[in-house]
Amino acid sequence: MLLVLTHVRPRNRTPKRCLPRKSPEQTCGEEVAVQLGNVWFRSFSEVVGELTVSPQEKALALNIKFTKQEPGYLAMVAKSGNLLFTSGHISDIKGKLGGGVTVEQGQAAARECAVKILNSIWNAHGTLDGLRVLKLLGCVNSTLEFHEQHLVINGCSDLLHEIFGKTGDGYHARSALGFAQIPTNSAVEVEAIFEIKG
Repeated sequence: MLLVLTHVRPRNRTPKRCLPRKSPEQTCGEEVAVQLGNVWFRSFSEVVGELTVSPQEKALALNIKFTKQEPGYLAMVAKSGNLLFTSGHISDIKGKLGGGVTVEQGQAAARECAVKILNSIWNAHGTLDGLRVLKLLGCVNSTLEFHEQHLVINGCSDLLHEIFGKTGDGYHARSALGFAQIPTNSAVEVEAIFEIKG
């Protein structure tokens, strides 16, 4: 399925329920108005909610790239029965939360980890379809004073919610912990467990 979003416009009206509308003037919420064909929606999430779109298609619509991986020293994903266990995936963003890296930058780093995890899962399983997210372990490179690790790892959880559904297959358990250091001084490292449904 190919989704063509023809227009995006910021809105600043009072939030209220407004699915879907015929013009941007009828949209609501301090979000964006998204046009799909001749219909306006409050956000991309509402577009997805109105259509039957698979996780793989959602990821592609979000411009997530999938590339083949060569086998390395350790497996990026290990399969046991109907479970897929990923290795830790580190962010390209470097630094320490509470020591120069902001929560927003940490969330972007956690999202980078999610994208890398999805690519590894795609390599192991061939698709993102037919999967359920069970558990995340989020590791945040933190100072002793920093205490918002859970907000940082939201950057990973939010992307998985968007792709797999916040109340469906993307609804997962999670731990978010602070670490004195992470390999290569990455800001965040995340590992995940997925279930192959059926």
